[in-house]
Amino acid sequence: VIVYGIVQEYGFHGLAIATFMAGVLLILMGVFRLGTVIKFIPYPIIVGFTAGIAMTIFTTQMADVLGLDLASEEVPGDFIGKWMVYIRHMDSINGWNVLTSLLSIGIILLTPRLLRKIPGSLMAILIVTLVVWVLGNYCGITGIDTIGTRFTLVSSLPEVVIPSIDWKAIQELFPIAVTIAILGAIESLLSAQVADGLIGDRHHSNTELIALGVANMCTPLFGGIPATGAIARTMNNGGHTPVAGIVHSVVLLLILLLLMPLAQYIPMACLAGVLVVVSYNMSGWRSFRELLKGSKSDVAVLLITFFLTVIFDLTIAIEMGLL
Repeated sequence: VIVYGIVQEYGFHGLAIATFMAGVLLILMGVFRLGTVIKFIPYPIIVGFTAGIAMTIFTTQMADVLGLDLASEEVPGDFIGKWMVYIRHMDSINGWNVLTSLLSIGIILLTPRLLRKIPGSLMAILIVTLVVWVLGNYCGITGIDTIGTRFTLVSSLPEVVIPSIDWKAIQELFPIAVTIAILGAIESLLSAQVADGLIGDRHHSNTELIALGVANMCTPLFGGIPATGAIARTMNNGGHTPVAGIVHSVVLLLILLLLMPLAQYIPMACLAGVLVVVSYNMSGWRSFRELLKGSKSDVAVLLITFFLTVIFDLTIAIEMGLL
């Protein structure tokens, strides 16, 4: 959600600078042992902005779920602007894209009941991609957008490029870098706390932040976007799963080098269906509902954070929620 807004306003170069600065801030947070402070962020704020992000992700996927033809109009980054564009183009709904998304969602929901050890999203991508490929090659149905029809894929490692940073860019992008750093820290440390409960261990929060910071400083050099806890834990010897993180990275590297040509056949509507399920699971609507039954102060913080996240941006939402 943040990345989209940065690229729209500052371009990819601005994103690279903000990501690098966020990495520096995360390392400083770890060095000064601020990892333990993150857990004191009020729970209604966490639930509010997480639900807001889920709503925003859901909104971004509606164009692909419905197969809307938006080529004639640039889609804005804000929530209300997106829906206004969608409404204007409702006459271009593509039924095949809708069916593709629904099939993906159905497979994701059914897979845990049949194959517990295989992720439903993986099964959805494999099955739906095969179905769409058969429909396109043997049934003449070609109206379903795929990754290959929309983007150009490259099966090679990117070149290392050091972004040029000037004082003006630092001044403009510093608030955004702070947002990336804080949200990255919260996401990573909350995930680590969940892992604590699952395996009966205790993570090293400050080591986690330093690893996350190093990952964020490195990703702009390779044309990447801000790193999350999954990447950081590859580099975090004090974390839960450094070995699993390394395996994760190696598998992704092999996919990039060997299987990227096959990714072009993945339907955009299928990925949209996957993200619709992700946004639903991320929304935490049960926690949201329970907080609405709590004190008026908790309800106020929750709703303020949620609506500001959805309508404006996460920076304003967290600042106002904390105030």
